[in-house]
Amino acid sequence: MLAEALYHVTGGSWAYAYNDSTVHLRLRVKRNDADEVFVLHGDKYDWQHTVQECPMERIAADSLFDYWQCDLNPPLKRMVYAFRLRSGEEAIWLCESGIQGTAPGDPGNCFEYPYLHEADLFLVPEWAKNAVFYQIMPDRFAPNEEREDSEGLLPWGSEPDLHSSYGGNLKAITNKLGYLEELGVNAIYFTPLFASPSCHKYDISDYKQVDPLLGDMEQLKQLVDKCHKKGIYVVLDAVFNHCSEQFEPFLDVLRHGEESRYKDWFHIHSYPIRGEDGQPFYETFGNYGHMPKLNTANPEVRDYLLEVTRYWMRETGIDGWRLDVANEIDRRFWREFRLAVKEINPDAYIIGECWSDAAPWLQGDQFDSAMNYPLSMKILDFFSADSLNAGAFAEIVAKLSVRYPQQAHEVLFNLLGSHDTARLASRLPDKRKLKHAVLFLLTTPGTPCIFYGDEYGMTGDNDPGCRKSMEWDPDKQDGELWDFYKMMIHLRRNTPALCRGRYRMLQAGQDSPCLLYERIAAGSHIMVWINHSPEPGECSHPMEADDWKDALTGEQVFVQDGRLTVSLEGYGFRIIERSWKEEGG
Repeated sequence: MLAEALYHVTGGSWAYAYNDSTVHLRLRVKRNDADEVFVLHGDKYDWQHTVQECPMERIAADSLFDYWQCDLNPPLKRMVYAFRLRSGEEAIWLCESGIQGTAPGDPGNCFEYPYLHEADLFLVPEWAKNAVFYQIMPDRFAPNEEREDSEGLLPWGSEPDLHSSYGGNLKAITNKLGYLEELGVNAIYFTPLFASPSCHKYDISDYKQVDPLLGDMEQLKQLVDKCHKKGIYVVLDAVFNHCSEQFEPFLDVLRHGEESRYKDWFHIHSYPIRGEDGQPFYETFGNYGHMPKLNTANPEVRDYLLEVTRYWMRETGIDGWRLDVANEIDRRFWREFRLAVKEINPDAYIIGECWSDAAPWLQGDQFDSAMNYPLSMKILDFFSADSLNAGAFAEIVAKLSVRYPQQAHEVLFNLLGSHDTARLASRLPDKRKLKHAVLFLLTTPGTPCIFYGDEYGMTGDNDPGCRKSMEWDPDKQDGELWDFYKMMIHLRRNTPALCRGRYRMLQAGQDSPCLLYERIAAGSHIMVWINHSPEPGECSHPMEADDWKDALTGEQVFVQDGRLTVSLEGYGFRIIERSWKEEGG
């Protein structure tokens, strides 16, 4: 076995508490290098009498490595442990002190999990596992029927630009909640609602006021209340990395320079803070001078933003926050933010905007989830092509699945498009391929989110093209696609295996376009078959149970001679399911 490929540390996503009694241990091994892996574990104060061995399971594999996991319940909430790996007649042990040829005789050179403290548990909101989100830009979703044409707003349905508003508002969104109920979503993520000079509201001028173009506090309260009565959760967008140049503390710095009491609220390099050509001499979001970056390490800024957070939660009863440019803010701030949020609502859902690896923020002390752009980009890359390399796609998905602790993976914010990306229908103009991407989104672990209008096949390139006003004209909507979204959302929300089940890829070949994967939870089992090719295909898999049915039609699926064989037309798919009553249930 290749010793250099072995990896384990006591922390991060390799050794962590999953709940108040269970510890997950993971080990990385060279691909196909070990036949079996075991964990030797026991109490360090009584090793000789408590040591026992538990088999590990290979939960994922990428092009280089296998990832093994074991779920343990240490009776005294503490343990020391070592790994035993077997390949044929060869056996080695991996300990804290290194690799050795014999079992550890005492706990002195073992890895140690000192104690499972409930106070340190990484708890994520259970409701997020059952949620299907719908992202709304308030200015773009539902037209304000009371607006005046003289207000300088874009006509509803016209092409968007970078600066103009359409006049959608909170009252109009409230009137469309029945539409969201019919579609089947049960959670909404709103882009910013707070006072801002822009159409997108990501440069906030007043953190304690609803933007007048969108409505007022009372209308927001009514919207949240009606959502809750319909079983719909509400998440707002927090923009704490930067503000608007019209934010009063920044205006004070413009007016008074170094004499301003707010000068340390920002990252200022020199005074005056703007050159003659408008060049900012302060840190900004991106390179946009009208979005000065806030100094969240400043205690006054920190206290102000945390009070803003508490204000909106207490006033409106929202269910969580999406955090804009979250990875550019100091982590000490986010730790205090989490404490403030969870003190008010322990079930609040915190989603960080991170476009790459979010591991530093998903350890239980900051976010519950992150926008899973790494997965979305791989889904789009694979399903947009006529690729025969399903195996490479499956390996990438597997590698991403072990990047974070399991509880974070279960509520990762999965998406195929947003206000920051080209529209799904523009990325996947072939509707058969688009359906495969949506199918994968809604049948894999995580919390899925749909960008408004994608269910009707709205198109558009990157900003501003992706931020069109919602298409409400039935003659311009793809009703067949809408029916598909509705069907898949309904299946997702009503199938325990799809909301909470473990995921395992069963078939994905390097020279095959077919995917076969399963989701399993207590009493619920789903298998998804996808032929991502224009040519008809056939997929076969051994089966022990014979009580399968088609998850979409209810028709019985027959197993013959211990195998189930499924014939799929070009770009076809099939979802089968079985369920049973758990003992004692």
